[in-house]
Amino acid sequence: MLSLLYQEGPSTEGIFRRSGSAKTCKELKEKLDSGAEVDLACESIFVTASLFKDFLRNIPGSILSSQLCDKWVSVMDQGNNEEKIKSIQRLIEQLPRANVVLLRYIFGVLHGIEMRSEENQMNAFNLAICIAPSLLWPPASSTPDIESEFTKKISSLVQFLTENCCRIFGEEITSLFGEI
Repeated sequence: MLSLLYQEGPSTEGIFRRSGSAKTCKELKEKLDSGAEVDLACESIFVTASLFKDFLRNIPGSILSSQLCDKWVSVMDQGNNEEKIKSIQRLIEQLPRANVVLLRYIFGVLHGIEMRSEENQMNAFNLAICIAPSLLWPPASSTPDIESEFTKKISSLVQFLTENCCRIFGEEITSLFGEI
């Protein structure tokens, strides 16, 4: 999925914003869940993006860990960018290794898409609005006002992560997929 998003996302206007066919997504998810072979290259990239966001939303406790939710939310309230980056790196060190590996690939994809935002209309802000709710959610249900404020803070965090991913994850993030 990520490889396809890395290849096609940067040249696809509205990637992650436009939804794939709900029926196709449901059918493919069922096939994937059953272990059946699926060739996503034959599907719309919007279906792949929708399936990927669904996958992220189904990670127990979220990829950024709902146990660290308050700490993630407070990162953007810190001083300058250097302090934010150091705080983010400390939080990343607290995540399971599998989550960190997946995050590196996700932000490698988002970085590639953002680099061609003139073409695809998906700058770091737009990407964050679309993907942030799939990366972290509050541990308990809350009021619509609190959820709205939370979503704004997490979107701001994801925008910052996207804009600074090379400094946070290392320059090699731009070559994780090699020469595809």
